[in-house]
Amino acid sequence: MSNPFIYDTGKRSPYGCLGHEVQIEHIKAYVCRPSFFTDKAVIVIHDVFGWQFPDIRYIVDLIAGHGYITICPDFFKGTEPWKSTDHWADFADWMKEHDPMKVDKETDVTLKYLQEQCGAKKIGIAGFSWGGMAAHHLMLKNPQLAAGVSLYGIIRDSEERYDLLNPTFFIFGEKDHTISYDQITLLEDKLKQYCKVAYKIKVYPGQVHGFAQLKPEDMKPEDKPYIEEARKDMIDWIKQFI
Repeated sequence: MSNPFIYDTGKRSPYGCLGHEVQIEHIKAYVCRPSFFTDKAVIVIHDVFGWQFPDIRYIVDLIAGHGYITICPDFFKGTEPWKSTDHWADFADWMKEHDPMKVDKETDVTLKYLQEQCGAKKIGIAGFSWGGMAAHHLMLKNPQLAAGVSLYGIIRDSEERYDLLNPTFFIFGEKDHTISYDQITLLEDKLKQYCKVAYKIKVYPGQVHGFAQLKPEDMKPEDKPYIEEARKDMIDWIKQFI
């Protein structure tokens, strides 16, 4: 399998996080809160590089800066994330042990924490790549999630994947070779036919897999406008429903 991450994931600038780590039952999580009280929250689902990857922590802090208690649990439950030095020939086997459709228990634990410990009353979700698939799954299964954003990750092998429970926004890069344009078109056609809630699909010109979570200093100048647009669109969607 070829590396879907066109950007060199092994080279990232350091990031000084604004939040802190917590232990929630059997999982650890990274949490960032706004400077004022809010009863609104967002769960961020990391990609294959895990909950400690600098890009995902930047996204958590970014969303928190817009007024949400934002949390990224370790959905790998302490097991090793995929690393930039790993061999892509082993990726399929790794995925069997890290199934993005098996995140329900950790999501329920996180929802309970947000509701009981943080006072959250309205909660959304945003997932990236591996987490995008998990977010799509959860928006089909968990009615407690008021809205969702799935970034370059979709369920592909289920006829039930179009019956969303709450508003969901799907973000894709035009040059993401892990998700073909035919797959995006099929998703859109089927959602038009079956979906009973608000949804949105948007493809960003020239963008590759993983584009929307890059920190500013890691962006290529020609990609920056599209990355910033995608992030604004993500935040606007969350604000519309949460």
